[in-house]
Amino acid sequence: MTSIGIFGGTFDPIHIGHLITAQAVREKRNLDKIIFIPTLISPHKTEIPTISHIHRLEMIKLSIKDIPYFDFSDIEIRNQAISYTIDTLSSLKNKFENIELIIGFDNIIKFSTWKKPDEIIKLSKLIVLRRKLSELPASEDKYYKSAIFVDTPTIEISSSEVRERIKNNLPIKFLVPRKVEKYIYKHNLYKE
Repeated sequence: MTSIGIFGGTFDPIHIGHLITAQAVREKRNLDKIIFIPTLISPHKTEIPTISHIHRLEMIKLSIKDIPYFDFSDIEIRNQAISYTIDTLSSLKNKFENIELIIGFDNIIKFSTWKKPDEIIKLSKLIVLRRKLSELPASEDKYYKSAIFVDTPTIEISSSEVRERIKNNLPIKFLVPRKVEKYIYKHNLYKE
């Protein structure tokens, strides 16, 4: 029986921190595969513009091309709407029996605001990335108590930092995979 981890996000752009974290979760949770799923429109970031989903998906493909235990899905892009996790999991449940949803520590604190959170935890195990620097919430709700916390490396890289460095003509070497760096410069991304 295949066990998969779902790793969603805007990935604008995907960076080394995403890949290191995904690998750590795969090893610690003994998963067969991690599937990267870029959002079309994040429900929690509707006001934040992203570059085209075509570029974001292509950078994911370039990043994971030679890694057999990493895969991608364009399911949320094909839906052409706001990307709700419950819809994605409902679609994937037909294909995969054991699904683990990987979210950041900041998301477990506001998980009750997600669309149909009770159904999400019925369809998948909730895996929360806990970094040593994570702060404890003021109170622990039922979602917090049902989550499985996984210690992951503390990688201080963010997509917004990568975008800002590009905008300011600073190097991004070692922050993103080499193929992604070449792709960004070839397509002149994040300059505006």
